[in-house]
Amino acid sequence: MIYELRTYRTLPGRMPALLKRFETRTLKIWERLGIRQLGFWRTTVGPSHLELVYILAWDSLAERERLWGAFVADPEWLEVAAASEVDGQILANISNTFMSPTSFSALQ
Repeated sequence: MIYELRTYRTLPGRMPALLKRFETRTLKIWERLGIRQLGFWRTTVGPSHLELVYILAWDSLAERERLWGAFVADPEWLEVAAASEVDGQILANISNTFMSPTSFSALQ
């Protein structure tokens, strides 16, 4: 199992639009495509309240490439992304890291 840690930093005032997009549209598309999320988090105490962090679970990097490629090319997603940014760009930047669990990790 491979885990992908993704961090989205929004532009000021745009976090509500990002959260709404995930909650109402993106997660349904992921479910249809077979993309599995472990959870989403917002910073409670820390350097930035503009960050949303989430983790995706993949069987392999090949699965990630196949499913993520299908997602970014999905006509419904392209429509959702465009509609959600009609009032302006949401994200300042995105970073991601791929992680493998240790032998003693609760998540394997």
